[in-house]
Amino acid sequence: MANLTTQQLAELLVGIARAQQAIIDAVESQRPGFKMTHFAPTLQTASRAREFNRQPTLGDFPARVLTECQRRGGPDIAQVQKDLESLLAQQPAAAAAGGESLDLTKS
Repeated sequence: MANLTTQQLAELLVGIARAQQAIIDAVESQRPGFKMTHFAPTLQTASRAREFNRQPTLGDFPARVLTECQRRGGPDIAQVQKDLESLLAQQPAAAAAGGESLDLTKS
């Protein structure tokens, strides 16, 4: 498998988020109010955007990119790349705490 750069991964994440946004917009056009009533609160929960004392994680990141798609200008790929590089540079909490690896190929 080819190695992806953070630039390529950022572009892929933004592309996926834009496709998801198209689906959200289609639902909104059929059911006005869907975005603000149902979707926005669920997305905020998924992105953990309201947890101010918590560091963002890779698991939260796709939802955060989709949140950026909700804004007028959409996500900035350069900023997404920068945030992604920052997240990838962090050590996982379990590894930092000396926790066991989840890699089942190692015994």
